[in-house]
Amino acid sequence: MIRVAVSGAAGRMGREVMKTIRRTENMELAGAFDIRGEGQDVGDLIQSAETSIIVHRDLEQMLAAARPDVVVDFTVPAAAGDNIKVILRHGARPVVGTTGIDAGTLEEVEALAGQLKTGCVIAPNFALGAILMMRFAAEAARYFPDVEIIELHHDQKVDAPSGTALKTAELVARSRGEFHPDRPAEIEKIPGARGGRFDGDIHLHSVRLPGLVAHQEVIFGGLGQTLTIRHDSISRESFMPGVLIAIRKVMHLEGVVYGLEHLLFD
Repeated sequence: MIRVAVSGAAGRMGREVMKTIRRTENMELAGAFDIRGEGQDVGDLIQSAETSIIVHRDLEQMLAAARPDVVVDFTVPAAAGDNIKVILRHGARPVVGTTGIDAGTLEEVEALAGQLKTGCVIAPNFALGAILMMRFAAEAARYFPDVEIIELHHDQKVDAPSGTALKTAELVARSRGEFHPDRPAEIEKIPGARGGRFDGDIHLHSVRLPGLVAHQEVIFGGLGQTLTIRHDSISRESFMPGVLIAIRKVMHLEGVVYGLEHLLFD
């Protein structure tokens, strides 16, 4: 039985994770943390019967009371780094879906997890279809080096571009190798009109609108043809199979694994 706590329990992803844990065999929901809803029974958050598990506003207090094996974190970039370090120091294993964590913080987390010999999974995306989309894009880049990435998310997402878009760009750049497109100098009539740039010429475009969940398309251009690889998460349930895989796998890891693909394909 894996005891799982949720950090960011009052958020939409946190609530979905708690619902999933409560109906998954060999897993037990042990605790909940969020800066909102202190003292609220988790059952109220997930529209279920009373659970006797209350939301803690203090992460360390929750960890001491719940003693979880794994903590799933879906919070915000500004808080996630400190959350991960607190979780590791309490002997629990973080599974992190919060994106936008800066490189310096990731290095600190890697060092701490290595020192403690504790597993930690950080994934820009837990949807299995999104992982396959990135893998297919990396393969296509070997033959179609001209590429642009468009990611679309709900209007409450604070970081742009998404972690998935950045990871896709990284995989594409690595796969296609050195590339120097022959194009005229561009003139942006509105700064940023061509999006952000990765590896010189991979343009990333971010869309934020109500009604969206998480979507991405990778558009390749070649002589007389285009190729589009697209993935759509139309509900937050799409992330749950990947979250469960990460929870099970992190129990046997030492150190940080960044990206769910390493748990699926390596």
